[in-house]
This record gives sequence, structure tokens and C-alpha cells, in this order.
Amino acid sequence: MDFNVKKFASDAGVFFTRAVQFTGEKLGQSEKTELDAHFENLLSRADSTKNWTEKIFRQTEVLLQPNPSARIEEFLYEKLDRTVPSRPNNGELLGQYMQDAAKDFGVGTPYGSTLMHVGDCERRLGSAHREFLQTSAISFLTPLRNFLEGDWRTISKERRLLENRRLDLDSCKARLKKAKLAESKAAAVPDFQETRPRNYVLSASASALWSEEVDKAEHELRVAQTEFDRQAEVTRLLLEGISSTHVNHLRCLHEFVEAQTAYYKQFYFIKFPNAFAGKPGHSMASDGSSSPGKAVDPLDVASTVETDTLKIEEVQAPATGTRKAKVLYDYDAADTSELSLLADELITVYTVPGMDSDWLVGERGNQKGKVPVTYLELLS
Repeated sequence: MDFNVKKFASDAGVFFTRAVQFTGEKLGQSEKTELDAHFENLLSRADSTKNWTEKIFRQTEVLLQPNPSARIEEFLYEKLDRTVPSRPNNGELLGQYMQDAAKDFGVGTPYGSTLMHVGDCERRLGSAHREFLQTSAISFLTPLRNFLEGDWRTISKERRLLENRRLDLDSCKARLKKAKLAESKAAAVPDFQETRPRNYVLSASASALWSEEVDKAEHELRVAQTEFDRQAEVTRLLLEGISSTHVNHLRCLHEFVEAQTAYYKQFYFIKFPNAFAGKPGHSMASDGSSSPGKAVDPLDVASTVETDTLKIEEVQAPATGTRKAKVLYDYDAADTSELSLLADELITVYTVPGMDSDWLVGERGNQKGKVPVTYLELLS
């Protein structure tokens, strides 16, 4: 118990000495040992690396997981060293709902077959997004977190020790300076005409005491200087390791960009039907010609149901049932079975059995082809 009390008292004394030195430096009353310019540059670079790494890490987390509640959940599971429960993401849920709806409406209908195909595309995009999140977390977020929670904490700890060693060194310098000043005053030759012999003896004794104090202060200064130099070297080595950190983070950044590129590349290979590219009525065939996992060209999926059962060149206008229609918007034909339209022109339209309700057959002079109903105003 006595040892602990003595240690506590010693630590309190050291803390008080450092506090006095720190306060004196802030008030401009004490001298401060300055670090060399190279060391200051290393400190500045380390601080900049930490600050920007932290910002990039936080914003990447927001990019990958915009939901704050989900991020908190992942953080808690990570701290508890447990695996986050696997659940479908929004894209996978949307795709599942679309495919369930297609089964309910009938996959043989144009709407049902399109829902089935789009649902498959959404599920594949959802799976690609899940893979992107996992790859980014492993290759990019984890190294940044390891730096902030590992390397940077070590650097911060050694920097605090260096600051304490510097305060101890400057305190020793101040103590030695005071001791030498007192010694010089005590060593001054007294005036024997005005000073009694007893005072002379006391003055000589004080000079000897201050001489011993100077020797003690010089020894403490040498010890403090040695500890400061040793700690400065350790801290310097850690700060110079920031260059290796930059190289590692550069490699991780390349992997993150590659993962992001691979993810967005999926949007090119996973093609949606033309009905979702601004042209109404186009739908996928229900015979499985566009199998999941295979890239589909939009030009190959236009109006498959209709063209399989309807040959435009063989269609004849009925004797009754034809109507005039005014074109509302310009329309470019997607293939030879369609008729291009110009806004405000008048054409003749009619329907034929087996044709999708979103389309009509239009005629303009000798030209004939399918036209979308939504681009027309039917006249009486």
C-alpha cells in the first residue's frame, strides 16, 4: 500500500510539473523545445491523412448504406462479433414481387411475361448490388477502418508520450537554469566590512548546496534528453510509415473502383424490354427465348408476341371499322413492322384479331405498319 501511495504521489508531482511547464509556455513565460522542420512536416502529413481518411471512410459508408439504422445495426453486430443476418435487399424484393405478380396475372400475357422478365432483371441487379457491397467492405472499408482504429491510435499514443517527454525536458532545462542562477548569486564574494563571519559561513554553505543542485539538475537533464531523443525516433519511424499507408490505400482504392465498375457494368448487360425505354406496348416473348443470365439486345425483344402471329404485309383493311386518327407526337419505327409517324398528320387506322390492344394498324398511302395507340387521337 505504501508503494502505491508513493507512486501516486510521484505521478502527481510529474503531472503538476508538466502542467506548470505547459501553462508557462502558453503564457509565454517558459521556453519550449521546437521540433525540426522535417518532423513538423511529418506531423502535418499524418494529421491530414487521418482527417481525410476519416471523411472518406464515413462518406463511403453512407454511399454503400444510406440507411442510418442499417449502419447502426451493422456496427452493433460487428462490435458483438456476430454475423449480420442475411436478408434480401430492395432490388431483390422488387424483383420477387414482380415475378409473383406475373405468376398471378399469367406469364402467357404480354404484361405477365414482361413483369417476369423485368423482375428477373431487378433480382440480378439486386444480387450485383449485394456483391458490390461485400467486395467494397472487404477491399476498401476494412483497410481504412484498420488504419483509423489501429495504426492511427498507435501513432497518437506515441505522440502523446513524445509531448510528455518534451515537457519533462523543458522542465529540466528550466530547473537547471534556475539552479545556475542561484549558484552564481550564492558564489558572489561577500563584503567582509559589512558582513559578519557567520553570514559568510552560511553563504559558503548555500553555494555548496546550489552546486549540488546544479549537478543534480544536469543529470536529470541528460536523462530527460535521452528519453526525449529515443521517443522522438520512435515517433518519427511511425510517422514515416504514413507513406506505406498511402501505398496500401492506393491499392485498396483501385480495388474499390474495379468493384464499382463491375457493378455498373451489370446495367449494360442486363437489358430491359423496350416497353421501359419509352415505347409502349413492346413486350417479351413467353417462350423463354430470353433466358435469365444472358444479355439481350433491346432491338431483339420488340413486339415478339405480335410479330409471331401477325404478318403486317399480309394484313388487309376490313370493309368496315376503319377510322381516321390524328398523330399527337413524332414516332420512329423500331423495325419494318411499324410505321413512322409525324405529329399532326392524319392516318387511317384499324385493328385486327390477335393484335395487342396497345397497337393499331396504320395506313398512309401505300405505307402500312403498326402504330402505338398512345401516340394517336382517334377521330369519329
